[in-house]
Amino acid sequence: MGVDPGFVRKIFAGLEHGDGAGFFAHVADDVDWTVMGTHPLAGHYLSKADFIAGTFAKLGKVLPNGAQLHVDSLIVQDDVAIVELHSEAIAKNGFRFDNHYCWVCYFRNDTIVRVRAYLDSVMVARLFAENPI
Repeated sequence: MGVDPGFVRKIFAGLEHGDGAGFFAHVADDVDWTVMGTHPLAGHYLSKADFIAGTFAKLGKVLPNGAQLHVDSLIVQDDVAIVELHSEAIAKNGFRFDNHYCWVCYFRNDTIVRVRAYLDSVMVARLFAENPI
């Protein structure tokens, strides 16, 4: 049957409105999340806690108002959602962190169990080079 596109849009709306907890309530504790690339956020995270610590917590140290993610498009087929997002954040030093993302999300029983996330690695590297943590 697959995941409902309206449900996917609803859980991503949490991220759009700064409600990370609302979004992460729909992510499995043992999620398999890979952030592709060679930058300070890249890695293979095998739990929700490790993913948050390795990405969102780091971003929170350099982006005073968070990543400010917005959904651009959504494609859902069966239990997979491809979500294109962008951020409109400003770093502590004033650097505009207007990154673009593509998250390929795999669902099981309306819970995200695996993600492959793609983004502008050079922009992430510059963000942390100019705003060391």
